[in-house]
Amino acid sequence: MIPVLPHARAAVVATVLLAAVGSNAFAAPASTPVVAPGTDGPGSVSLVAAPELPLAGRTVVIDAGHQLGNHNYPRKIAKLVPAGGFKKECNTTGTATNAGVPEATIAWQVAQRLRARLVDLGADVVRTRTSNREDRWGPCIDERGRRGNAIGADLKLSLHGDGSYVAHAHGFHVIAPTNRPRWTGDIAKASVRLARDVRRALVARDLAVANYVAGGDGLDRRGDLGTLNLSDVPTVMLEMGNLRNRHDAHRLTSSHGQRTYVRGLVAAVERYLG
Repeated sequence: MIPVLPHARAAVVATVLLAAVGSNAFAAPASTPVVAPGTDGPGSVSLVAAPELPLAGRTVVIDAGHQLGNHNYPRKIAKLVPAGGFKKECNTTGTATNAGVPEATIAWQVAQRLRARLVDLGADVVRTRTSNREDRWGPCIDERGRRGNAIGADLKLSLHGDGSYVAHAHGFHVIAPTNRPRWTGDIAKASVRLARDVRRALVARDLAVANYVAGGDGLDRRGDLGTLNLSDVPTVMLEMGNLRNRHDAHRLTSSHGQRTYVRGLVAAVERYLG
């Protein structure tokens, strides 16, 4: 009989154990997180939770007014659709700057910038249209108005540009729905609060309120807009400026100007959602 030395005996025991249970017996469980060593002592680890984004869990609907190709489909956009107790045309062509830049394109560009920033902050963003093309039209105001209802969105922003020919007319104004029982009675108060937050945020960025809208305070309330009437979530329509005014037009067609509006709108959304 050949004697087994103590160190050799230990090696034999280890070999037997490995064979019996497999090498996974000494591996970390699959669910064990792999983290960097901490500084609290030998072998310690630190688990750091990522901060929650400010708009996580929130849903915002962005309605970029009109569609670039609406003028190519006059019969389709002239069709009457529900607008909240009455009917109106499905859509319109929108206005343009004196240089010919369409309102639809400006609204689309601002909407795209706004969407990107809101997504960065954690929001889910739903759009009423996903293109700006000459071969597309609509959607109609009833579809736009109801967008966000079924998913319980937190709010909806409808972006437009005005086309007033009043001399020296310039500036933005925010439109909230009037209180109409059966239609907007449940969102009117919240929509006014949203409108005030939008106005405050834009004024804070040195954007002037409209000088040609009754009241002169940058706020308006209307009961004739299907986009607002058919919404079950707080909503406002922003006329970002008068596109027939060269100063407003320059701002709304420049990257810097569009970013100014976006910063204001993001601040308003964050303030409103609290």
